[in-house]
Order: sequence, then C-alpha cells, then structure tokens
Amino acid sequence: MEGNQSWIAEFILVGFQLSEDMELVLFGIFSLLYTFNLLANGMILGLICLDPRLHTPMYYFLSHLAIIDISYASSNLPNLLANLMIFNLIFSSMECLILVVMSYDRFVAICHPLQYMVIMNWRVCTFLAIACWSCGLCLAIVQVSLFLRLPFCGPQKVNHFFCEIQSVLKVTCGDIWINEMFLFAEGVFVLVGPLSLMLVSYVHILWAILKIQSKEGRKKAFSTCSSHLCVVGFYFGIAMMVYLAPDSSHREEQKKILFLFYSLFNPLLNPLVYSIRNAQVKAAFHRVLQKKRTV
Repeated sequence: MEGNQSWIAEFILVGFQLSEDMELVLFGIFSLLYTFNLLANGMILGLICLDPRLHTPMYYFLSHLAIIDISYASSNLPNLLANLMIFNLIFSSMECLILVVMSYDRFVAICHPLQYMVIMNWRVCTFLAIACWSCGLCLAIVQVSLFLRLPFCGPQKVNHFFCEIQSVLKVTCGDIWINEMFLFAEGVFVLVGPLSLMLVSYVHILWAILKIQSKEGRKKAFSTCSSHLCVVGFYFGIAMMVYLAPDSSHREEQKKILFLFYSLFNPLLNPLVYSIRNAQVKAAFHRVLQKKRTV
C-alpha cells in the first residue's frame, strides 16, 4: 500500500458508552432475550414438525422465518469480522424476502381460496424458500466482496456493537461509492421492493375481506393475516428508521439502540405474535401437551 494506508486485521467495536453497572444489567437483560428467542422459535419449529395439521404452506414459511430469526440473533455472537458481517447481511435480507413470500401466501389464501392448494403447491413453496435463501446469500457475498477490496488507514474504532456495514465503511480511506451504490440498490431490493409488494397484496386482501358478507367470515379472514401484518409493521418500521433516516453524528447512539431491538427483540417478537394471535398454533401446543401427559 502507498502512504500510510495499510490493511487492518481487526476492529475495535465501541459498543454503548455506559457505566459498568449498567453494562451488567443490560448483559443480563439481553442474555434473557436471546435465551427466550431460542426457546420461542424452537417451540414454533417443534410444533410445526410434530403436528401434521401445521404441515401447510403458511407454516412451512413460518418455520423458515423461525430458523432465520434464530440465526439472525445468533449472527452477532461470532468474533470473526468476515463471518459476523456476512451472516448478519444474509439473515437480514432473508427475513425481508421470506416476509414478502408469506404475504403472497396470505394473498392467495384469502383472494383465491378455491385455488390455494393448486397455486401454493409444495413445488412452488420449495422454490420460493430456496429463492429467498439464495438471494440473501448472493447479496451478502457481493457486499462483503466489495468491502474486502477497500484499504483501511485507521482509526480502528467502529462506533457500533457489531460490524454493521455502514459503520465499518466510515473507517475506510478508499473510494466507497460502489459500496454505497450497491447498499442503496440492496435496500431498494430487500426493503422498498418487498414492502411495496406487501402493500399491494394487503390492499387486495382488504378488498376481498370487505366483500365477505358475514361478520364472522370477515373476522376469520382477517385473523389469518393479522399476525403477519404485526410482524411486517414492526420489522420494516424499524428498518426504515435505521436505513432511510438521514445520517448524523447525534443519531448514532439512537441507531445503535434501534439495531439492538432489530437484531434481538424482533426475532423474539415473531414467535410470540404467531403463538398468541394464532389459534392453530395454540391448539397444536395443547395437543402436544396432552400427548406428553398420556405417555
């Protein structure tokens, strides 16, 4: 390298500027959140595997969402920079894509109920799931490849609690316009695009629900997509605040807190919403408990 540019082998993550006592308190809180995340998403996966009544396209995609949530929360644990960054990029993109697939599933179920099993057959479901995983992997590989070509001349300190791509790019001394353009394009592809498709789906869903004559029928139809709507609102709402809000130094601490909820609290929220608001999941849980009592 010329001048004072050199390859930095490691970065120092600044984390949160808090007192030692507060760090211990937060360590306990976030350890519990992570443990509950593993238990709650593991319970969803177990119920879907054990109960044949949940072997439907909706719960097939929900099982993928549970796997992504476990992996996404766990992606902040490795110490290696490359692994940390690539896994976080993979699972954040995958979650956006799997949520839009789930919205399409609800659109077909409510707007075309008689053709549901024909349209959402297992071949289509498998293809959509593989497409989500493949797109997330490809986007992350390209992003990390563009990042690894950059030179670093210091400082080594990254103002974040994990190697978030935007924060790490700030400590580079090379030309990052390609990285920024790809990051913008990726944001459009995994945030704006899926959110637009979901809005279109839910407009059609709402229109189809309003056409249902009986009040009970409308309530039942809406309950099948309300859980997904809650998850989408929370996930994409925080994502928009993190990635689309203007960047400034005084907002960095606020963004770190939002990232913390984004990566730890949101994966825990998904199984809670789908278990509390979903009658089929609660019924499956009761059936599993009854089987254990009779054994």
